[in-house]
Amino acid sequence: MHSQIVFLAQTVPSGRVFGLDLQTLISIGIQLVNGIILAAALGFILYKPVKEFMRKRTEGIQSKIEDTDATMVKAQELIAEYDIKIKDIDKERIKILEAARLKAADEGKLILEEAKKEASEIKKRSMDSVLADKKRLQEETRLYIIEMASFMAEKYITQKIDNETQDKVFEEALAQMEIAQW
Repeated sequence: MHSQIVFLAQTVPSGRVFGLDLQTLISIGIQLVNGIILAAALGFILYKPVKEFMRKRTEGIQSKIEDTDATMVKAQELIAEYDIKIKDIDKERIKILEAARLKAADEGKLILEEAKKEASEIKKRSMDSVLADKKRLQEETRLYIIEMASFMAEKYITQKIDNETQDKVFEEALAQMEIAQW
C-alpha cells in the first residue's frame, strides 16, 4: 500500500501534491455552481411533483386510516349487537328449556294418571276374573262333591242294601215321581 501512495505522488505534476492554487479554487467554484444549478433545476422540476405525490400519498393513507376507523366502529357496533343477540338467545333458550321442562312434567303427570287408571282397570278386571273363576270353581267343586257323594252313596248302598230293598226303594221313588207334577 505504501508503494501505491508513492506512485500516486509521482504522477502529480512536480511541485503540486495538494495545492490551493487558482486552478483548484476555480474548479471547486465551478463544481459548486453546477451543484447549485442542478439542485435548483431539480428542485424546480421535481419539487412540486414530489410534493404532490407525497400529499396524495398522505391523503390516501389518511383516508385508509379513516376507513379503517369507520370499519372498526362498525365492527364494534356489530360485536355489541351480536352480544345482545347472544344474550337474547340465551334468555330464549332458558325460556324454551323451562317451557319444555314444565310440559314434560305435565305430560309425566298425565302419563302417570293414565297408568294409574289402566292399573286400576287391570286390577278390577283381574278381581272380576278371580271372582268369576272362584264362582266357577265353587260350582265345579259343588258338582264334584255331589258326584262324589252320589258315588259314595251308591257304593254304600250296593254294599248294605240287598236286591229286595233296592226294588222297594225304586218303586217308592217312581210313585213319588208320578204324584209330582211336571
